[in-house]
Amino acid sequence: MYKKYEMELAGRTLRVDVGRVAKQANGAVLMHYGDTTVLCCATASEKPREGIDFFPLSVEYNERMYSVGKIPGGFNKREGKASENAILTDRVIDRPMRPLFPKDYRNDVTLENLVMAVDQDCSPELTAMLGASIATSISDIPFDGPISTTQVGLVDGEFVFNPTAEQRAASDLALTVASTKEKVIMIEAGANEVPEDRMIEAIFAAHELNQKVIAFFDTIVAECGKEKHEYQSFAVPQELFDAIREIVPPEEMEEAVFTDDKQTREENIRVLTDKLAEAFADNEEWLDKLGEAVYQYQKKTVRKMILKDHKRPDGRAIDQIRPLAAEVDLIPRVHGSAMFTRGQTQICTVTTLAPLSEAQRLDGLDEAATSKRYMHHYNFPSYSVGETKPSRGPGRREIGHGALAERALLPVLPSETEFPYAIRTVSETFESNGSTSQASVCASSMSLMTAGVPIKAAVAGISCGLVTGETDDDYLVLTDIQGLEDFFGDMDFKVAGTHKGITAIQMDIKIHGLTRPIIEEAIAATRKARLHIIDDVMNKAIAEPRPEVGPYAPKIIQMQIDPQKIGDVVGQRGKTINAIIEQTGVQIDIEDDGFVSICGTDKEGMDKAAKLIHTIVTDFEAGQVFEGKVVSIKEFGAFLEFAPGKEGLVHISKIAKQRVNKVEDVLALGDVVKAVCLGKDKMGRFSFSIRDVAE
Repeated sequence: MYKKYEMELAGRTLRVDVGRVAKQANGAVLMHYGDTTVLCCATASEKPREGIDFFPLSVEYNERMYSVGKIPGGFNKREGKASENAILTDRVIDRPMRPLFPKDYRNDVTLENLVMAVDQDCSPELTAMLGASIATSISDIPFDGPISTTQVGLVDGEFVFNPTAEQRAASDLALTVASTKEKVIMIEAGANEVPEDRMIEAIFAAHELNQKVIAFFDTIVAECGKEKHEYQSFAVPQELFDAIREIVPPEEMEEAVFTDDKQTREENIRVLTDKLAEAFADNEEWLDKLGEAVYQYQKKTVRKMILKDHKRPDGRAIDQIRPLAAEVDLIPRVHGSAMFTRGQTQICTVTTLAPLSEAQRLDGLDEAATSKRYMHHYNFPSYSVGETKPSRGPGRREIGHGALAERALLPVLPSETEFPYAIRTVSETFESNGSTSQASVCASSMSLMTAGVPIKAAVAGISCGLVTGETDDDYLVLTDIQGLEDFFGDMDFKVAGTHKGITAIQMDIKIHGLTRPIIEEAIAATRKARLHIIDDVMNKAIAEPRPEVGPYAPKIIQMQIDPQKIGDVVGQRGKTINAIIEQTGVQIDIEDDGFVSICGTDKEGMDKAAKLIHTIVTDFEAGQVFEGKVVSIKEFGAFLEFAPGKEGLVHISKIAKQRVNKVEDVLALGDVVKAVCLGKDKMGRFSFSIRDVAE
């Protein structure tokens, strides 16, 4: 039966239609926020997937170009692979939802979100996040929800909730916060160096608004929610744990996992697993669960040692950062390069500069975003973790990590007017053992400086972890978590920023949310670590941007011309501008407002191109002196080309001070000479003289 529910949310109507469409899904709602409309469906398989040891959750955010009244480009004229924005939205929906499903649930679950109409003032991403929560909550799929999500902007020093398109453009903050009834479960932020205390204030202002939405969702669940279905549990039997402890006592497992070398630890665990497999050779059921059981045993061992004994696997103090190193210019001939190492995590970032015409074009649902001039790409090859597998291009994780680093560095980049370049940074993961995304922030900040990009401040990133006990007060925040602490801990709290404040946050957790004291402690710990990394490590490698771009980077000359003269510079079918490019070897970009960028690596060619363009757009006036090339000889004189498409006649009587009987006696095709403009002749044509050029 179709039911409609409404509430006012940040000045706009949020409407949930239940039982109207997609009735065969386990749970489905048609979400409306303003005029933005997203169909959100939650479905689960009837049986668990065979042979897996994880919860198979898939989140899809499907953008349809009809939602903004467009037909997709290309030959196919239909949507192709997911855009970067869609992939990032998949991730931001997944992160708060995943912890609320049962840990031993192995049925396939898919959360589909179909964007059908977009009101630019009502975020379709936010609408999908809310829709995924309520669709799953009213379904029969086991889920400990609902949750709510709020976006926060900071405009003229004031918080704005679920900002409009105009507010987003003017905002110093793009914060997304998801909450359960009690706690914050996900944080994602980009910020213009927002101070830590202001960020915390924004997070909990969003958390407070989330409670109103959750109360609204609870009324829907109470009326429309299905009874949750029974499922086959894949929890490890307690008798298997007991048997494992008999063979591998806790002190032996502690000795195996507590080492600062990842490969040594993995070898230790392999030896213990082989020992257990041999002991359980006759018990096929236990052998099937042995991998998960050993994983859980490691997890309990590490968590107990950290929380109770304050002992980390590599022997560090709770707030201690692993050994750090930074260096620049390790890759020759590129425009900029830097490498940052933290323990067994190592990132090399290479910067490339190009004219603004190389900026990335965006074809998505956000009408305000048509291109971006800064691109950060992150690569994670298998050798970085000692594995072997073929490269299939960037996955969702790589795209997400690249976007996070990009968001962290955007606030410190110079404007296009200050630095008229498109900029690409590529972070190559050489070695990975925890928080490569934040290491890529550090490496990229230094790489940009080496390339001569005048960034406003150095940016560093660090990640904090968490281990919790039985109560909210029983927890420990860890600075600079390595892979093992990430796998077995409860949180990966990444924060990047400058001395002045935060530029990016991404929080992943595996539990049902964080309290305010945990968030405040994590943000304080990341600030302390961030300043140490900048002051004591990065600044020693490179403390400020280089004053100029490197010898192999393109140089850019900018000039302003009358927009009415753009056609003269371009010429018929581009003939004039192409001739300039061919003669000088430069790249020329002209904006509609007459702003011209000349890009090249040869200064002489760039200066020549600028001179030619200046000549083309300069109107002939008597007394002006031009340099021209003889391109045509007639009986009555010679035609000079002052610039592609711009010619003038020198009458035979104006070629030399002495009498000239034949033009060819003085001039030849290809000669370059100076000529002064004499003004217009009797027929209204401009004439020139070589003989009257002042000595």
